[in-house]
Order: sequence, then C-alpha cells, then structure tokens
Amino acid sequence: MESHENALEVRHLRKAFGVIKAVDGIDLELKQGEFLTIFGPNGAGKTTLIKILSGLTKPTSGTAKVAGFDVSEGNPEMRKEIGVISHSTCLYADLTPLENLMFLAKMHGLEEPQDRSLKAIDEVGLSQRRNDRVRTFSRGMLQRLSIARAILHDPKILFLDEPFTGLDLHASNVLKEHLKKLHDRHRTILMTTHDISCGLEMCNKVALQVKGKFAFLESIEDVDRDQFEIMYFDAVRNNQFVMGIGTRG
Repeated sequence: MESHENALEVRHLRKAFGVIKAVDGIDLELKQGEFLTIFGPNGAGKTTLIKILSGLTKPTSGTAKVAGFDVSEGNPEMRKEIGVISHSTCLYADLTPLENLMFLAKMHGLEEPQDRSLKAIDEVGLSQRRNDRVRTFSRGMLQRLSIARAILHDPKILFLDEPFTGLDLHASNVLKEHLKKLHDRHRTILMTTHDISCGLEMCNKVALQVKGKFAFLESIEDVDRDQFEIMYFDAVRNNQFVMGIGTRG
C-alpha cells in the first residue's frame, strides 16, 4: 500500500436485507494512521459496515476499498492487511493462548510461528498465562488475547466492533491502553462502540450512524463533546421508541 493512498475509501455503500437498509449510502475516507470511532444506537448498521469492510459480507451496491483492495473481490491479500476484534472473541476455549495463536500463525503461513505468538502474547500482558486454558480467562483477558490474535500478522488496519462490551471499568481501561499503543504505531483503526468516554478519547475522527446513514462525521477537534453526547443519546432514545428495543449491542 503506497503511503499516499487512503487506507479506506467508501463510496455510496449500501447493504439491504429485504426492505431493511442496514447500510444506506455511506461515504468515508480514512488516511493511514487515522482512528475513527463510530457511535450509534442498536440496529444502526455499525456491525454490518464492519462486516462489509472486512470482507465478511458483500454490499448490495456502492464500493469500498480497504488497503487498496476492492472488498467485493474477496482478495486473500486484503486479509493480510486487516485485523478484526469484536465482542465475539473467536478463540478456542480448550486451547491455551499460545496454542490459539500458533494455530492462526500457521494458517497465515507466518515464519517462526512460536516466536511471533509469544511476542503478541507479551504485548498484551498475558505472558504469565500463556499456557493456561482460555476457558479460565476473564472477559477482559479474552479481549486482550483477541488483540494479540488480530495483530499477530502485523496488519495495517484494525476493525474493532464493540470491543468494550461486557468489560468492567478496570478491564476497559486496560484494553484502552493497549489500543492506544496500537494506534501509536500508525495503524489505521475503525471502532464501533457505545462507550462515549473511551470512544472520544482515542479517536481523531468521530461519526454517528443512524438507520444505516452517517448523521455526523467530523474530526475530533471540531466536535463539541457535550453537544455530541446530546445528539447520540437522542438517537438512542428515538431508536428505542421507533424500534421498541434496548441499547444493548
């Protein structure tokens, strides 16, 4: 990926499930090293957007390029450039952290899989638990191991889908510090979250997604935090009224 290229380029992106427009005409550009946090109520289409950008589902229309690759083409080279972290850890509970990561390293065809795995485990502060079964881990530890899994192949772009879900304050703060370190290394990050404090603190761009559209997209220095919080919670309340659902997810 050339240094002058955008990490992400999205044009008129849409994804429909029958009459439901999960993603409805989103336009977005992210330069290398930028960190975008997307807020939005449940059902706004945030997870669907990440699934499209990570190549897990195809858009109905529009285009999206990630690391210069068209996401609709299913190019395996694109997967080398991205890492995905979500509230679903995709870890094998009966394996150890080292076994989980070594299995993935071999799947990626990485050289020195054990050394790469041990380094990633150390980076997220789990070296002392590297030989324990993952099923014994707390939610916070699982998310930290998910980071190690996502960065094992040293991707340029990270997609984080609600990474703070189910974490207590201490675990959230630990996870936040690890994510800051990843961004300091000039990775491009796109994160969805309901956590206003963590989400605004880490990003340099912020968006509000409502009913599949970006109702707001600005650089963080142009954002009035109090006004943004009012706008976000209004969107959540209106979504509850319209859809009759809670704010989970």
